[in-house]
Amino acid sequence: MEVSCASCSARNRVPAKRLLDNAKCAQCKASLLPLTRPVALASAQDFEELVRDSSRPVLVDFWAAWCGPCRMVAPEMEKLARDRAPSVVVAKVDTEALPAVAQRFGIRSIPTLILFRGGAEARRLSGAMPAAEISRQLEL
Repeated sequence: MEVSCASCSARNRVPAKRLLDNAKCAQCKASLLPLTRPVALASAQDFEELVRDSSRPVLVDFWAAWCGPCRMVAPEMEKLARDRAPSVVVAKVDTEALPAVAQRFGIRSIPTLILFRGGAEARRLSGAMPAAEISRQLEL
């Protein structure tokens, strides 16, 4: 999966199973991990790799750019990524860009948040809510 460097914004490829390693940006050598921002998943393959290979729980936000509640929950997902790193990986799936992934999980309303543990769906929430409520309901 691709991770943006917080220092220089360069895109770096990091295998999901190495998310606990000490990865550095190929361009500026700044530390890439822990992930303190949501990771935008660009392909179904990246989604599969992350959910399957991550040794930590993965919280996925299924969203779309046109969705008002999705825009409201985006800063809350940023807070969760920052506050829960490295114990939880926060990722985002644009349902317009990856409709097959959304369809596979029966996403009918957005935002929908799914927590994956050990490669399997553990919990699901729909709707916009504060980070504290998301964390409480998903038992993060």
